Amino acid sequence: MFSTVRYFIKTSILFLVAGVLSGFYMLVARNYFNVWPHPDLVSAHTHIILLGSVMMMIMGVALWFFPRPEKNDPLYKPELILVCYYILTISTGVRFISQVWSSFANPNEIVKLVSLLSSLGQVIGLIIFFVSIWGRIRSVGSHIREAKGEKF
Repeated sequence: MFSTVRYFIKTSILFLVAGVLSGFYMLVARNYFNVWPHPDLVSAHTHIILLGSVMMMIMGVALWFFPRPEKNDPLYKPELILVCYYILTISTGVRFISQVWSSFANPNEIVKLVSLLSSLGQVIGLIIFFVSIWGRIRSVGSHIREAKGEKF
């Protein structure tokens, strides 16, 4: 397992912890203090788990398991995958913090803009990642077995 894969997987675990803790907070606030969670807090919780944890885990495992890129693959660049990791990590972390902040304080335009831009960073990071690995989504021998009639 190479370092970029470990970055994705370990960051995924850290984001999962943040998501579980924010979910636990919302549950305690609702059940014991009758305080319903602010929509921004629900959004922060949802995005840190789904994009920060689940998607980053999927991306790390995809990097690890998918076939190596072909030598002439113009899209796959390991440096770009690392840039994508940083874009996603920073964007997801900033979005989580800005939405949690927004849920406890009356958000000003700067906080709203930071939340919006970090969300855009998440979109850009995902697009870069999947465009980069597109060529790695291919058969590496199963097409030969399929041609012989083998079923999977």
